[in-house]
Amino acid sequence: MVWVLIILLALEGLAGIICGPLLMIKPDGSVIQMPLSIMRGSPFTDFFIPGLVMFLFLGIFPSIIAYGLWKKPAWIWPDPFNPFKRYHWSWAGSLAAGIILMIWLTVELIWVEYSILHAIYYVWGGTILLLTLLPAARSYLEKISDDPIQR
Repeated sequence: MVWVLIILLALEGLAGIICGPLLMIKPDGSVIQMPLSIMRGSPFTDFFIPGLVMFLFLGIFPSIIAYGLWKKPAWIWPDPFNPFKRYHWSWAGSLAAGIILMIWLTVELIWVEYSILHAIYYVWGGTILLLTLLPAARSYLEKISDDPIQR
């Protein structure tokens, strides 16, 4: 199950890393054939800011989390952001990645017309959350403490 989670996060990250910059390079949406007219009613005049947010939060972030789940690096810089000290930081990051995807979709639907891709990505985000919460993922990412009280 953890490998499925890693793959889902890596693919989400890949999509964000590809599509985000394409929206920033051509903010009129022409590169990915997305009409600028769908931005009517949104706070944005073009796709640059959504592309930047997509690149960072739906591209780079889930890619780092997928790597963290895969290799479990002993990085200490993410620890202050981890509210679940019992688990490796990538576990909390995986929860956050699923929630970020769901929030992105929900906010996007305020301004754009629903498409089948929204349903697919809602299922994708829900699956990330579900897999993260499974006992297999939690036990895989649980930190082993030297303190017998915390075991």
